[in-house]
Amino acid sequence: MKTLKNRVRLYLDLIRWNRPAGWLLLLWPTLSALWLAAGGFPGWHLLLVFTLGTILMRSAGCCVNDVADRDFDKHVKRTAQRPVTSGQLGAKEALALGAVLALAAFGLVLTTSAVTVIWSFAALLLALVYPFAKRWVSMPQAVLGVAFSFGIPMAFAAVRGGEPSLAGAWAAVPAQAWLLLLGNLFWVLAYDTEYAMVDRDDDLRIGMKTSAITLGRWDVPAVMLFYLVFLALWSAVITPELQSIWWDLGVMGAAAQVAWHFTLIRGRSREGCFKAFRLNHWVGFAVFAGVAAAMV
Repeated sequence: MKTLKNRVRLYLDLIRWNRPAGWLLLLWPTLSALWLAAGGFPGWHLLLVFTLGTILMRSAGCCVNDVADRDFDKHVKRTAQRPVTSGQLGAKEALALGAVLALAAFGLVLTTSAVTVIWSFAALLLALVYPFAKRWVSMPQAVLGVAFSFGIPMAFAAVRGGEPSLAGAWAAVPAQAWLLLLGNLFWVLAYDTEYAMVDRDDDLRIGMKTSAITLGRWDVPAVMLFYLVFLALWSAVITPELQSIWWDLGVMGAAAQVAWHFTLIRGRSREGCFKAFRLNHWVGFAVFAGVAAAMV
């Protein structure tokens, strides 16, 4: 019994169960898109599918990421004790857990529309590619940005449905969704650059590529620019449609947090940058709250 309990503890540690900030960063833009696509509350079925699916896919992504990075993570202070990196879990076992979680998420997608199922394969491909992008791409955070934003077109596809074909899947996602995805990509660039600033010294030593390293001394101005583009693009897409004080308050709440994050990261301390990253889900919540409240 003790062995089983320890195994479960390792699995929960692997999927970052005690750190919900990761899946919340994916959840809020996805739910915002779901509300916008449905013109309000999307119904309990889609809400549960996308909430549980987000948690499951983020957990599966952690399994793949930790296996891919196990030889790098042991040289980074913050990640050296992760279950796979420390040898407490084998790579095959971690991948098996990731596969089970991904299949569970796929099972949820199967309860939606056929076009959502088609888009789910693209989302899975992005989730598998990202862990390896850090070896070849100077700003792998951009790849993560697309992967973390793919719940947006999937939400529109789930609400709108359409012909079960590639053409039908493309037609189910309007230009509005792709603009929101682009804006959200810049938000991911902002918070994941903050995250990369925490490990910059370790990443330089082991040869890992990150946006914090690529941007160098321009990292803080770039992060603030990324935030600005995110809020500007989402405002440009959503404001003409909602025209509500609640949406305006949501954007202002997000902008106020961005200003606070500047005070946290401007000194480039590990503690300040990590705190800014961890609290970013409140930026996303402010935006979602503005959308949801405006559509009541």
